[in-house]
Amino acid sequence: MTAPTTSWIESANDGKTHFPLQNLPYGIFSVKGQPARVGVAIGNAVLDLAALDDAGLLSAAAKGSFAAASLNRFIALGKPVWSETRQRLTALLSGADAALRDNAALRDRALVLMDQVTLHLPVEIPGYTDFYSSKEHATNVGRMFRDPENALLPNWLEIPIGYNGRASSVVVSGTDLRRPNGQIKLPNEARPTFGPCRKLDFELEVGFIVGKESALGEPVSTADAPDHMFGMVLLNDWSARDIQQWEYVPLGPFNSKTFGTSISPWVVTMEALEPFRRDNPAQSPEPLSYLQQHSKNAYDIALEVALRPQGAAAPSTICRTNFKAMYWTMAQQLAHHTVSGCNVRVGDLMGSGTISGTTPDSYGSLLELTRNGAEPLKLADGSSRAFLEDGDEIVMTGFAEGNGFVVGFGEVSGKILPAPRP
Repeated sequence: MTAPTTSWIESANDGKTHFPLQNLPYGIFSVKGQPARVGVAIGNAVLDLAALDDAGLLSAAAKGSFAAASLNRFIALGKPVWSETRQRLTALLSGADAALRDNAALRDRALVLMDQVTLHLPVEIPGYTDFYSSKEHATNVGRMFRDPENALLPNWLEIPIGYNGRASSVVVSGTDLRRPNGQIKLPNEARPTFGPCRKLDFELEVGFIVGKESALGEPVSTADAPDHMFGMVLLNDWSARDIQQWEYVPLGPFNSKTFGTSISPWVVTMEALEPFRRDNPAQSPEPLSYLQQHSKNAYDIALEVALRPQGAAAPSTICRTNFKAMYWTMAQQLAHHTVSGCNVRVGDLMGSGTISGTTPDSYGSLLELTRNGAEPLKLADGSSRAFLEDGDEIVMTGFAEGNGFVVGFGEVSGKILPAPRP
């Protein structure tokens, strides 16, 4: 049977919305005076799954999991329940099952316009890991700071490099972040000084949410990795480059990364993204056996970054790129993360690392776009940027393009506030 492609909710059918029937991403929302609960985005509306659950229209296996302030309880029910719930929602929203469409009282309770809700962090995040999986990004950084002829360190082509980040400072889109203070070592000074970051940056990333835990001591193979993924979000790994340059030797980034990571409020499921799987990028040398792949694990997701200075009439688009070019795939990231026996838990967040393409307008950070500040960007309002200034807002969007529709992520945004007084 051919799956339905249109909804009786007209705003889901215009071919431009990020949230057509083919998507149905999950999030956590609230309206004034009511508790947060699970919803699904459809067109310009949010569908209240707790209301549908109370009406007996969803899977009995998921009963009681939607009146919750995070998706973790639902995610933990497993892949068969995710799939069954998606099928039920598709039937209800397409009209193949008229139980919602033809019940005016239930529609009034269960459908809320997007501009009337507050969106929250979609999952409780037990742990957060960020990778470094774009060959173009790693090469650009290596050429700037190490060796223009041998930009990649010897291990980069052998393992998906990553670091364990700080889950406590992951925030939902729209959360303002303060410029961090820290130690900064200037080239002509003998010792570091303490003060506000001078080279504040964004990093364009996506992240996946772990949907199935693994046991301590039991690695997850590349073949099994997709079964451990619930869905994906947009991710901005805010970075204090001058603090990072001083602190990252010998153990990697610390305070330069921990002050904030922003994610989009809607989790696009791997099932919705299945049609957009693509061939894996060529890898040389051939990865070691535990990192070899026998299925397509790349995804065709177009991504864009805009910068809006405070008071500007319009944002300036400063980057366009695509996730499919990433050298190390999500399956390889998870396989390497667990190969030592490290266990993962439901809700864990895994960031891709900065996503950069081969052309200057496809670089996913200001560090690359401005060559570490040496070549500032010209913005639409006539100003220029080497790095982020107070009041600047970064907005990232992403979508996978189908035939007459897009499966989109919405956006992840954040504005920079002045640093707290030291």
